[in-house]
Amino acid sequence: MSATSEVLVDVSDGVATVTLDRPDSLNSLTDTSKTALLAAVRQVADDASIRALVLTGAGRGFCVGQDLREHAEQLGAGSKGPFESVSRYYNPIATTLAQMPKPVIAAVNGVAAGAGLSLAMLADFRIAAPTAKFTTAFAGIGLSCDTGASWSLRRLVGSARARELLFEARTIDADEAVRIGLVNRIEDDALAAAQSWAARLAAGPTLAYAAMRDALEFASSHSLVESLAHEEPLMIRTGSSDDHRRAVDAFLTKQPPTFEGR
Repeated sequence: MSATSEVLVDVSDGVATVTLDRPDSLNSLTDTSKTALLAAVRQVADDASIRALVLTGAGRGFCVGQDLREHAEQLGAGSKGPFESVSRYYNPIATTLAQMPKPVIAAVNGVAAGAGLSLAMLADFRIAAPTAKFTTAFAGIGLSCDTGASWSLRRLVGSARARELLFEARTIDADEAVRIGLVNRIEDDALAAAQSWAARLAAGPTLAYAAMRDALEFASSHSLVESLAHEEPLMIRTGSSDDHRRAVDAFLTKQPPTFEGR
C-alpha cells in the first residue's frame, strides 16, 4: 500500500498497521500528515483483503494532535487553513475510522492528546503502554473539541467524566485510563498486543463485526423498540452470508469455523 514519510502503512495477514511517523514532534499532525492519514484509512476501509486495522504512533508518542507550530504560522499569515482543517481533514478521518466495516485497535504507545486522543477513542479497542498518558488538551489552548471527541468520550466514560476531562484538560495515566473505561488494557508492548488481537479479529466474522458496530451506534441514540427493528435486517444480512452458513456446518461437524468476510 502507499505511504508517505509521515504516515507508514504495513499490511500482514489481513491486518493493516498505520503508523503516524513524526516521532520528533510526538506525531503532531500537519496538513501533510493529515492528508496522508486520511488517504491511508480510506484505503484500508476500501480494501476487502484487509480485515482489521491497528493505528499507532512512532517513537515516544501516539499523537499529540494538531501541530501548533504550523497552526500558529497559518494564523499569523491570515490563512484560512486553521478554520478549514476540521471539515477538510479531521471530520473525514473520524467518520472513516468510525464507520469502516472492520475492527480498529489503537496501540497507544505514549502520549495521546487533543485530536490524537480523539483518534484513539474512535477505535473499537485501545491498548496502552504502561507509560501512556492521555489528555483532551483542547481547553488548554482555548478551543472546543474535534475529531469526534464529543461523541466518543461520553460513550466511553460517561457524560459527567467526559465534561471533567474536557473542561479541565488534565493528564491521566494508563492506570486511570483503564479504571474509567478509556482504555481496554495495559500491555508492556502495546503495538505487539494490538497486532495480535487484530490478527485474531481479522480471522473472525468481520461481516458480523461490521453489523455489530452499526447496531451499537444506532442503539446509543434510539429506543429499545427502534433498536430491535434495526437489528432485524442486520441479522438477515449476516444470516444470509457464506460465513454464517459455513460456521453452522462447522459447528454441526465439530470443526473450527473459517471466516472469509463474505
